[in-house]
Amino acid sequence: MLMHALENGVLVLALDDDPGPTVQTTLAALISDLVHVHAPTPVVIVLGAVAAPPVIDAVLRAHRMCSRLDVLMSVATPSAPARRALETQAPAHGASLVIHARTHAAITTAYAAAA
Repeated sequence: MLMHALENGVLVLALDDDPGPTVQTTLAALISDLVHVHAPTPVVIVLGAVAAPPVIDAVLRAHRMCSRLDVLMSVATPSAPARRALETQAPAHGASLVIHARTHAAITTAYAAAA
Protein backbone atom coordinates (compact mmCIF):
# COMPACT_ATOMS: atom_id res chain seq x y z
CA MET A 1 0.00 0.00 0.00
CA LEU A 2 2.68 2.53 1.01
CA MET A 3 6.47 2.42 0.92
CA HIS A 4 8.65 5.20 2.23
CA ALA A 5 12.31 6.19 2.12
CA LEU A 6 14.52 9.21 2.66
CA GLU A 7 16.39 10.24 -0.49
CA ASN A 8 18.68 13.28 -0.45
CA GLY A 9 16.82 14.74 2.52
CA VAL A 10 13.41 14.23 0.91
CA LEU A 11 10.72 11.90 2.27
CA VAL A 12 9.60 9.79 -0.69
CA LEU A 13 6.26 7.99 -0.34
CA ALA A 14 5.34 5.46 -3.04
CA LEU A 15 1.66 4.55 -3.18
CA ASP A 16 -0.06 1.56 -4.77
CA ASP A 17 -2.13 2.37 -7.83
CA ASP A 18 -5.36 0.99 -6.38
CA PRO A 19 -5.36 0.16 -2.66
CA GLY A 20 -9.14 -0.24 -2.68
CA PRO A 21 -11.87 2.20 -1.62
CA THR A 22 -11.89 1.15 2.03
CA VAL A 23 -8.17 1.89 2.36
CA GLN A 24 -8.44 5.63 1.57
CA THR A 25 -8.76 6.73 5.19
CA THR A 26 -6.02 4.36 6.30
CA LEU A 27 -3.75 5.56 3.50
CA ALA A 28 -4.33 9.21 4.42
CA ALA A 29 -3.56 8.41 8.08
CA LEU A 30 -0.33 6.60 7.18
CA ILE A 31 0.81 9.51 5.03
CA SER A 32 -0.09 11.94 7.83
CA ASP A 33 1.89 9.96 10.40
CA LEU A 34 4.99 9.82 8.20
CA VAL A 35 4.82 13.52 7.34
CA HIS A 36 4.44 14.47 11.02
CA VAL A 37 7.38 12.28 12.06
CA HIS A 38 9.68 13.70 9.37
CA ALA A 39 8.47 17.35 9.32
CA PRO A 40 9.76 19.76 8.10
CA THR A 41 11.37 17.42 5.56
CA PRO A 42 9.95 17.97 2.06
CA VAL A 43 7.69 15.20 0.76
CA VAL A 44 7.37 13.65 -2.69
CA ILE A 45 4.45 11.30 -3.24
CA VAL A 46 5.05 8.87 -6.09
CA LEU A 47 2.04 7.44 -7.90
CA GLY A 48 2.08 4.64 -10.45
CA ALA A 49 0.89 4.64 -14.01
CA VAL A 50 -2.75 4.24 -12.97
CA ALA A 51 -3.89 6.11 -9.87
CA ALA A 52 -7.38 5.26 -8.66
CA PRO A 53 -9.69 7.99 -7.31
CA PRO A 54 -9.14 6.92 -3.67
CA VAL A 55 -5.40 7.42 -4.16
CA ILE A 56 -5.96 10.88 -5.69
CA ASP A 57 -8.20 11.77 -2.74
CA ALA A 58 -5.57 10.59 -0.23
CA VAL A 59 -2.93 12.70 -2.00
CA LEU A 60 -5.18 15.77 -1.89
CA ARG A 61 -5.78 15.21 1.84
CA ALA A 62 -2.02 14.97 2.35
CA HIS A 63 -1.56 18.17 0.37
CA ARG A 64 -3.97 20.06 2.63
CA MET A 65 -2.20 18.74 5.71
CA CYS A 66 1.27 19.61 4.36
CA SER A 67 0.04 23.12 3.55
CA ARG A 68 -1.13 23.56 7.15
CA LEU A 69 2.22 22.26 8.46
CA ASP A 70 4.20 24.42 6.00
CA VAL A 71 5.81 21.27 4.58
CA LEU A 72 6.75 21.33 0.90
CA MET A 73 4.92 18.54 -0.93
CA SER A 74 4.98 17.50 -4.55
CA VAL A 75 3.74 14.56 -6.59
CA ALA A 76 5.38 12.46 -9.28
CA THR A 77 3.36 10.30 -11.65
CA PRO A 78 3.76 9.21 -15.25
CA SER A 79 -0.04 9.15 -15.54
CA ALA A 80 -1.34 12.14 -17.50
CA PRO A 81 -4.93 11.54 -16.26
CA ALA A 82 -3.71 11.52 -12.64
CA ARG A 83 -1.71 14.72 -13.20
CA ARG A 84 -4.79 16.40 -14.73
CA ALA A 85 -7.01 15.25 -11.85
CA LEU A 86 -4.54 16.60 -9.30
CA GLU A 87 -4.11 19.87 -11.19
CA THR A 88 -7.84 20.51 -11.37
CA GLN A 89 -8.65 19.49 -7.79
CA ALA A 90 -5.65 20.85 -5.86
CA PRO A 91 -6.29 24.60 -6.31
CA ALA A 92 -9.52 24.27 -4.36
CA HIS A 93 -7.48 23.06 -1.41
CA GLY A 94 -5.16 26.03 -0.81
CA ALA A 95 -1.48 26.24 -1.78
CA SER A 96 -0.46 25.11 -5.24
CA LEU A 97 0.64 21.52 -5.72
CA VAL A 98 3.76 20.85 -7.78
CA ILE A 99 3.27 17.85 -10.04
CA HIS A 100 6.04 16.11 -11.98
CA ALA A 101 6.02 13.34 -14.57
CA ARG A 102 9.31 11.89 -13.30
CA THR A 103 10.25 10.88 -9.76
CA HIS A 104 13.88 11.94 -10.07
CA ALA A 105 12.87 15.46 -11.13
CA ALA A 106 10.45 15.73 -8.20
CA ILE A 107 13.07 14.66 -5.65
CA THR A 108 15.76 16.93 -7.11
CA THR A 109 13.38 19.92 -7.17
CA ALA A 110 12.17 19.30 -3.61
CA TYR A 111 15.76 18.99 -2.38
CA ALA A 112 16.81 22.19 -4.13
CA ALA A 113 13.77 24.10 -2.83
CA ALA A 114 14.43 23.02 0.75
CA ALA A 115 18.14 23.89 0.65
